[in-house]
Amino acid sequence: MKSNVDTLLKKHGKLVQSDMQKVVSHVQRDQDDWIVNTVMIEDQTTPFIYKRKRLYKSLEGQRVNMTYYPETDRIAGIEFEVMKVVRIRIA
Repeated sequence: MKSNVDTLLKKHGKLVQSDMQKVVSHVQRDQDDWIVNTVMIEDQTTPFIYKRKRLYKSLEGQRVNMTYYPETDRIAGIEFEVMKVVRIRIA
């Protein structure tokens, strides 16, 4: 039986799966009715972003498995590359 991740990756060609990634920074902030989480991964310069309805325990120092896709965010007229996380789990 295939896992949910394999099904997602096959269905959506732009998705990327990364396993055992070490979180070096995890910031949570309010935005409207959501909590926006920004995670920085060891040896990466691009932020990984996802939204949740409530605060979660910090992932800093943890190893995580993530499914994400690259996206461009425009802030104050400047484009930034970000990774939109679809699924994140502690490894």
